[in-house]
Amino acid sequence: MKKVLACLLVVVFLMGSVNVATAASQGSGRGGVMGFIAGCCFGIRAGGAYNDGKEIHWREWVSLIPYVNIIFYIWNGIDGANGVSTKDYAAKYGAMYY
Repeated sequence: MKKVLACLLVVVFLMGSVNVATAASQGSGRGGVMGFIAGCCFGIRAGGAYNDGKEIHWREWVSLIPYVNIIFYIWNGIDGANGVSTKDYAAKYGAMYY
């Protein structure tokens, strides 16, 4: 069962890389497997921003690590409670993320 699942994942990633190459040649955005991961794991904002050409921020990547993610969720909540906006994040981390 593990081998079947591993093979299925390899096929999905290979098909996704072909999709990215054809989408890039047509100029229709990024999309593909990475667009799927961004939307599925990080939410609609990160998925849409990734397809618009933005990168996924390291604080979002850390949210995939069990138990450690709780600290960063609290950190994000504190930033939200303090009124930090995407304009502030763009000034702090750069426009390639926000």
